[in-house]
Amino acid sequence: MGACVSTSSKSTCSSGSNGGEAAPPSCLGTVFRGQKRTRRTFFDHVVTLQNLSSVPNRIFTNGKSRTSCIFTQQGRKGINQDAMIVWEDFLPEDVTFCGVFDGHGPHGHLVARKVRDALPTKLLSFLHSCESRQNGSGQTCFKPNPRKPDIGDAEKDISAEDTLNSTWREAFMKSYKAMDKELRSHPNLDCFCSGSTAVTIVRQGSNLFMGYIGDSRAIMGSKDSNDSMVAIQLTVDLKPDLPREAERIKKCKGRVFALQDEPEVPRVWLPFDDAPGLAMARAFGDFCLKDYGVISIPEFSHRTLTDRDQFIVLASDGVWDVLSNEEVVEIVSTAPSRASAARILVDSAAREWKLKYPTSKMDDCAVVCLFLDGKMDSESDYEEQGFSSATLQSNHSGNAVESDDGTKSEPCLQRNYTVRSSEESNNYSRLATDVDETGEAVAAEDQCWSGLEGVTRVNSLVQLPRFSEERPEPDP
Repeated sequence: MGACVSTSSKSTCSSGSNGGEAAPPSCLGTVFRGQKRTRRTFFDHVVTLQNLSSVPNRIFTNGKSRTSCIFTQQGRKGINQDAMIVWEDFLPEDVTFCGVFDGHGPHGHLVARKVRDALPTKLLSFLHSCESRQNGSGQTCFKPNPRKPDIGDAEKDISAEDTLNSTWREAFMKSYKAMDKELRSHPNLDCFCSGSTAVTIVRQGSNLFMGYIGDSRAIMGSKDSNDSMVAIQLTVDLKPDLPREAERIKKCKGRVFALQDEPEVPRVWLPFDDAPGLAMARAFGDFCLKDYGVISIPEFSHRTLTDRDQFIVLASDGVWDVLSNEEVVEIVSTAPSRASAARILVDSAAREWKLKYPTSKMDDCAVVCLFLDGKMDSESDYEEQGFSSATLQSNHSGNAVESDDGTKSEPCLQRNYTVRSSEESNNYSRLATDVDETGEAVAAEDQCWSGLEGVTRVNSLVQLPRFSEERPEPDP
């Protein structure tokens, strides 16, 4: 079983409140040791992993919530290694957490599920720490100041916005670091040659905060001045050939190159062995490469949402390998119902795999669609699309039955040689991510980011390394 998140609280759950204040949305109030509580705070519903099953408005299997729909489908490589989550009422002040996690390696499915469960609670824990630090200052570091018209105090408003942005950045950085540290020391989960990507977003009112590693992607559907739907890419696919990523890896003695049979798929290799061939520059786990340039430090960004922004799509690379950003926005915006959008998108990706690459094995696909106006279809519309309760609990997608004991059959690393043509790949823009010499992600607001389009491949790893604990020194 997974280890618990370390917090400074004990969780209790009651069925309701009797004449006092209303219970927090998760019905999991906390009592902090050594503190005398007179009111419930923003973080009364910080929970441990054992309590997750009782948290309302948190979905992680095929279905819908008040504002979202999610769907995953197993590919043809073995067990589904993708995981996803939507957690509404993540914080009481109109905050929603969404994430997609794409595992790879022999135990990638377990890593992805572990990150899905533990990362959000770590984020809550670090935000609670911020609240505790600010308790005596009269400030609230995680809550934007309400608008105060006609007070002529723009500088203070900017300062408050900067504080909010800085707080979320710190929380993302610390929670990602703590997540990777927990995976390294996990007693029952071998992450040496297994890992997971992560693309996570927090929507707080009109603020959108994003943290991500690996090559899962987030995009947004928005209306332009002509009321036409356009695709806006929100994250960058962190591939090994991005200049800053490649530079960091090479400084750490790692190697970056593509195989002859897949020239458009750059991979990360050990300095002394042609393994494991990781097709991304950042990931949770993959500790065989952590000394050689692969990091788990997330890229962080903030965006202010407008009325023109319609929805956000998070998806694993099984979708992006065969569908463009524009195609995804078109599919979601024209879906018969919002509740069916994620399922239809996955079905479209599956068809494209068969059409474009009929001899290759389809990758796992996972999709989260978050509708920014907070509206979903009526229940009748939902049922008309075939989403009965029995369907939502079915196991045809390969993710409804979950276990951390590794008893399921593990995916093989058998190679399949499907890549895009050189002509297609030359059309893709390549832009580096900013990382300073210590590996810390730095802001890049002054740059116009454009991410790599996905390059089709079947396995994120080529083969497992062959060496003992005493590793040979690379040749001079």
